[in-house]
Amino acid sequence: MTEQLMNLDLKAAYEQSIAFVKSHSDISVDMLKKLSSIVLKNTGTIYQTALGEFSSANGDLRLLNVTAGTGGRSYMNYSKVPTKLAELCESINQRRKALSKTNVIECYKLSFDAHFHLVTIHPWADGNGRMSRLLMNQLQFEFGIIPTNINKDHKAEYIESLIATRENDDIEPFHNFMFDEHIRNLEQTIRNYQASIEDEGLEPRVDVGINVGINVGINVGINVGINEQRVLELIRINNRITAKEIAESLSVSLRQGERIMAALKEKGLIKRVGSNKSGHWELREA
Repeated sequence: MTEQLMNLDLKAAYEQSIAFVKSHSDISVDMLKKLSSIVLKNTGTIYQTALGEFSSANGDLRLLNVTAGTGGRSYMNYSKVPTKLAELCESINQRRKALSKTNVIECYKLSFDAHFHLVTIHPWADGNGRMSRLLMNQLQFEFGIIPTNINKDHKAEYIESLIATRENDDIEPFHNFMFDEHIRNLEQTIRNYQASIEDEGLEPRVDVGINVGINVGINVGINVGINEQRVLELIRINNRITAKEIAESLSVSLRQGERIMAALKEKGLIKRVGSNKSGHWELREA
């Protein structure tokens, strides 16, 4: 029953989040508290502390210190939460206004950063993970990009990326995990579509449109094909082009660029001749 209530509350929170997107509202502490109150509407708890009473069902910021599980690391002192949360909102809004929606990689990075910093501040006694994912998806909805989902089977890897980022004071481990997770999910979505088409005895369409997330649509098939074609064109122009140069030309991460090239090699469309340092690419198009 509790899980059903959590899911109903989360659905309502996403609906409110989309309303904020449509109104182009700034990210604010009050907005986040409002969303948190919806996320925990039916499962929140009233806490009694030396500083007074607060309720997670009302979206109240915590008035106590918390740790990551029994014997885990301590999150920041509750007294610092209001200031740090306000600073995070200001930083997000500044980056939102300066960011071009055509720069998809930077749009994702901003949404991932918002996720990481919110879960690190840990503003509430409950529901911080759900709120961090909700804020991330809200920004992605606003940018018109496919929302990111974290598979529960990859939770351990997700936590490891959070720990590595905090310990090294370097956001790259978290970025790398989130981009990898996003790519895995997209690839699985495409495989599921292809399997469903085969089950129905139909021919797969190159221009298949796949709706991913709430009210967000993107033509996954076209985007994948276009990036592969662009790589082929880049190799035609310069057969000694590096993976880094390809990634920069496509405005994607290095890892994503390497995945596209690996896919082309698997399809037999390109072949590496010689070493990585002094070799070149050979086109093997049918």
